[in-house]
Amino acid sequence: MKKILFGLLAIGLTTQSFSQIIPTVELSEVTVYATNYKYLNDINTGELASVPVKLLQEKVATYDIKSSEYYQDDYDLYNITFFIPEGKILAAYDGDGKLLRTAEKFKDINLPTSVRESIADRFPGWVITKDIYLVSFTDVLGAKKTYKVKLENGDKMLRVKLDETGKFL
Repeated sequence: MKKILFGLLAIGLTTQSFSQIIPTVELSEVTVYATNYKYLNDINTGELASVPVKLLQEKVATYDIKSSEYYQDDYDLYNITFFIPEGKILAAYDGDGKLLRTAEKFKDINLPTSVRESIADRFPGWVITKDIYLVSFTDVLGAKKTYKVKLENGDKMLRVKLDETGKFL
């Protein structure tokens, strides 16, 4: 009986030692490319933006129209709308999934430093009560960013428009 148990134990240990040999397999080469890199490059300001705005813009850039339920080979243009509580993006894609244009609108986000400093320099003592961030992106022209800001000072109210550099429009 002891011989049988030792025999089974020896066989059990030797089979486990053979299971540790892992064969190496060479994989084929994979090329990864970003379809909508122009959009992300134009939208990126290099400053700390609102997190929800960044996340939604990344979602638009990485959206795969071909795996969407709306995709059909017959259509050349797809309009997809992305929503969050802070704003929305209407994006137009071609049949290959390339981003052609966007129209974006966000409310009450963190303004860039250049915009805040321009407002503080020109309107000292005024308080920003509301702001709207508008972006218009086209594949040919790039991104155009505009900030509409509502300022208040006591019972006075003022609305101003600025671009992303802080220049008043």
